[in-house]
Amino acid sequence: MQPTRTSPQIPVNPPRITVRNIRVTHGHTVALDGVSAAIEPGRVTALAGANGSGKSTLLGVLAGIQPWQAGERHAVGAGRIAMVVQRSAAPDTLPLTVFETVSMGRWARRGLWRPLSGEDRAIIADSIGALGLTGLERRSLGELSGGQRQRALVAQGLAQRADVLLLDEPAAGLDGDALLLIDLAIRAEADRGVAVVCATHDPAVIRRADRVIRLAAGVVVSHTATGELGERS
Repeated sequence: MQPTRTSPQIPVNPPRITVRNIRVTHGHTVALDGVSAAIEPGRVTALAGANGSGKSTLLGVLAGIQPWQAGERHAVGAGRIAMVVQRSAAPDTLPLTVFETVSMGRWARRGLWRPLSGEDRAIIADSIGALGLTGLERRSLGELSGGQRQRALVAQGLAQRADVLLLDEPAAGLDGDALLLIDLAIRAEADRGVAVVCATHDPAVIRRADRVIRLAAGVVVSHTATGELGERS
């Protein structure tokens, strides 16, 4: 089953991030070399490639959190950027419940110490429900399966109601049902005009994206729309 695709609701000042000729090095290792790319509102873009290809580094550049040594990054209309990290970056030993994890997505809007508003709680409940976690709000991350923890992290990203949603390997280690829930959730974000980018090597995520930017050894080797993938395979 694939999600139904509707025409996205593009905002008046749509979010766009463009990078040109980006070069990133880690010591003597070149992570990105002359990379140019653009992400668009209302579309799911997959950054595809094997481990070490540079896709997670490019995701960090798009987010504005990865320093680069050469090139340019331009962001227009991208007031709020949500970054969903890999499950391995959020150890299950963190003393947080599902509700607390997802509610952290509201911090940027309300501040760390202000109490949750009714709107905040509605958005948190909606985000938890979208990822099939209703009823698990009081469970600690350590009590969840790996797939449930991954869905909690994606729900945290949804709760931010961002202009740009960036996800690092959102499908890693997930079964078909969990993958479908994440796919439906990110498609719904794109349909409301959000620019969505997934760094992934999962074939299912790549097939369901609108656009694919494929990297190898820190270089972009192709830009394709998913309709072109079958023609080239």
